[in-house]
Amino acid sequence: MSSDQIHKRVPSVSGRYPPETVRALATELAAAAGVPEADAGLLAGALVDADIHGVSSHGISRLNIYIRRIQKGLIDPVAALTMDRHRRAVLAVDAGNGLGQVQTLKTLDLLAPMARDNGIAAATIRNSQHFGAVSYYCNRAADQNMILLATTNCEPAMSPEGGCQAFFGTNPIAASFPTGKGFHIKIDMATSLVARGNIIAAQKSGKSIPPGWALNVDGEPTTDASAALLGTVLTMAGHKGYALALMVEMLSGVLSGSAIGSHVGSMYKNMERRQDVGHFLCLLDISAFMDVVEFKNRVDATMAEIKSCRKRPGVDEILLPGERSHRLAVENLRRGISIDPPTLKELQVLCEEMHVAFTLESSAVREAVS
Repeated sequence: MSSDQIHKRVPSVSGRYPPETVRALATELAAAAGVPEADAGLLAGALVDADIHGVSSHGISRLNIYIRRIQKGLIDPVAALTMDRHRRAVLAVDAGNGLGQVQTLKTLDLLAPMARDNGIAAATIRNSQHFGAVSYYCNRAADQNMILLATTNCEPAMSPEGGCQAFFGTNPIAASFPTGKGFHIKIDMATSLVARGNIIAAQKSGKSIPPGWALNVDGEPTTDASAALLGTVLTMAGHKGYALALMVEMLSGVLSGSAIGSHVGSMYKNMERRQDVGHFLCLLDISAFMDVVEFKNRVDATMAEIKSCRKRPGVDEILLPGERSHRLAVENLRRGISIDPPTLKELQVLCEEMHVAFTLESSAVREAVS
C-alpha cells in the first residue's frame, strides 16, 4: 500500500472504536515488533486504558514511538526484570531497558505480596522507559484495596523556577484510593502547569497551545507547540511545582540509580540513545491500618461532606478527583474510544510495514467530533 493510499483511508475527523478491537490490534502490532505476546497484552492494556479514561496523550497514540524505538534497538522488547537489592519490604530493580509499562506491572506484582505481609512495601525501578499514565498503576492497586503512591521522572521538559532551560521532566505524582461508590479517588498530576503530552498532541494536530503554558528557548512566552517543545513547560504554582518536581526527581531518579534531570533521554528527540527513566512505587495495604470496609465508609463520608460544601456561583456539582474520568470511561466503553487521524495513520502504516491486518476500519463506530 502506498502512502497516498494510506492517506486516502484516513478520515478527516476522529472516529470511535471498540476498546477491545484497539487493544487486540495494539497487542498484535507489539508482538510483531518482537514483544512477547503476554507482555504485548500488558502494554496494549495500559495504552487503551488511558484512552478509555480520557488520557489520550498517554494512550494508543504512543504505540508508534515505542515500536520505532524497539526497531532502532533503543528498547529491549524481551528485557528481563532483574533485582539489584531486596529486603523484606524493599525492592530495587533494573528494568533492563525494557518497556516501562510491562516492567512496572511486573514490579507491582512482586510488591503486592510484600505489602500484604508487611503492611507497606516500596520499590525503585531504574533503566526504564516512559511508562504511560501513572494513575493506571495506582488504580490497579486500589482494585486490590491497596494504596499506591507512584512517581516517575521524565525527559527534560521543565525548567527550575527562575530558569528557562529544560532540566526536569513534568515529573508526575499519583495515588488512588478505593471508595464504595464504584470508582477510585484518583490523584494524578504533573508537577508542570500542563502535561507535556498535551503539547505533543497539539503539535501533532497542528494546533496552538494556550498562553501561559510554556516558554520558548529564549525564555519568552509562546503559544507555538513546536517552540514550546524546544523550550520549557512552566511549573505549576511557581516555586511549589518546582519543589515537587525536585522531590519526584530525588525519589525516581536519584534513589533508583537512573538518569537524572537533563540526562534522561527524550523519547522523540533522542533516537540514538536509551531513556534510562526511573520510577518509585510505595504500596500500602489498607487492611494493615484498618478494616477495609471501615476505610471505604470513612472515604465515602469524606466525599459526601466535600460534595455538600457550599458551591461557587455557576457551579452545579463539586467533583472528586477521578470522578470525571470515571464518567468518561463509562461513556467511552459504551461509545468506543476516539482515535485522531494522525494516530490512525500511524497505525495503518505500522500494519502495512509489519504485515498485520488493519482491523479498526471495519469495526469502527464512526462519530464526527466537532
